[in-house]
Amino acid sequence: MQLQCTLDNIRQTAHRFWELIDGRKVIAFYGNMGAGKTTLIHALCDEKGVTSTVGSPTFSIINEYKYPGGRVFHIDLYRLKDEEEAVRAGVEDCLYSGEICLVEWPARAEGIFPEDTAWVEIQVVDPNTRIIHFSGI
Repeated sequence: MQLQCTLDNIRQTAHRFWELIDGRKVIAFYGNMGAGKTTLIHALCDEKGVTSTVGSPTFSIINEYKYPGGRVFHIDLYRLKDEEEAVRAGVEDCLYSGEICLVEWPARAEGIFPEDTAWVEIQVVDPNTRIIHFSGI
């Protein structure tokens, strides 16, 4: 399954994204640097009603946002080297919390993800267009 996305339709894409995820709480985002992972996550948070500032957690590893239905953990594993480091940083606690977890650079610690994780790959088509591929849903 896949969606095509541009900045002009990112909010509509985020709405459709949540429909396709079908209640999944843990979503892992793959894509090259600059593919738009954080931009898409920002739109997904907007669609959920997050009112706090959504930013990249590259240095903090985990950002927590509140929305009317609970919490969203925005996790970036880019700076971590392996699963052990992710566990020490508290990532596993977030993944099994029952809250929404949006994870960038999941390849750093794939072994700690729950079985029902939705896997998403963002592919750059051109400077304005992305294809979002879904698996595990």
